[in-house]
Amino acid sequence: MSQEILPMNKTKEIFRLHFESKLSNRQIARCHKISRATVQNYLFRFESAGLKWPLSPEIDDLILSGLLYPKKTAGPLTQEYVVPDWAETYRELKRKGVTRYLLWEEYRQALNSEQAGYSYNRFCCLYQEWEKKLGLSMRQTHLAGDKLFVDYSGQTIPILINSKTGETREAQVFVAVMGASSYTYAEATWTQTSSDWIASHTRAFEFFGGVTKLLIPDNLKSGVQKPNLYEPLINRSYEDMATHYNTAVMPARIRRSKDKALAEIGVCVVLRWILAKGEGVRTGHRTIK
Repeated sequence: MSQEILPMNKTKEIFRLHFESKLSNRQIARCHKISRATVQNYLFRFESAGLKWPLSPEIDDLILSGLLYPKKTAGPLTQEYVVPDWAETYRELKRKGVTRYLLWEEYRQALNSEQAGYSYNRFCCLYQEWEKKLGLSMRQTHLAGDKLFVDYSGQTIPILINSKTGETREAQVFVAVMGASSYTYAEATWTQTSSDWIASHTRAFEFFGGVTKLLIPDNLKSGVQKPNLYEPLINRSYEDMATHYNTAVMPARIRRSKDKALAEIGVCVVLRWILAKGEGVRTGHRTIK
């Protein structure tokens, strides 16, 4: 079954994330809601066409399409076996009603004519060999500068807006946690709207002195327009911001709290040491120290 051809802007974004952001094929697949085999296919076509990144200014979308999808010539193309994502297979098998045969069918359907896939028996044998190497738990390893976990605390904080009347207004608390160091940034904003959400990211980047390869948000509407376990739809403004800062958005999967464990720990720290004490809030810049 042949794969659907992606628009050229999506295709070039795959190349950018691979060559510039140095993301893995699996990370790129999750960012663009496509299979890992599709990412491998596009990178294979890029290499086969003899292209170099960044692309030459003379190569427009029409020329690029022709280079990636040349007309078929006599003689078969060299086929390569595509290795399934065994970690994803392991997680999927924990879902009710999911079988190895179903996952094998999905794996085969994601292949194109230039790729070879394993038979069902070989698929099962290779998976069993991989599963034997598993420990008691799968620990997440975060590299320096790789991921930034972002979320709101869920609990608001009162901000004094009129000292004469004592009137207060509830503010939201934005939290950003670095994956490798757990270095945490937090600030208060009036709302969780897209504008405040993106502005908080910008100030967090300034605070950390740089931008990570990946942003891991929860599935709130400011960042994720349509939450989905496999194909979340990223808010357009949020996606544009990520492109501007040369990073990528990979939302935490719904009902998978371990995906955002560091963000939740950061939220607990803010709740315990800032909100519970009710100290360290400035009404001027609305920044939590």
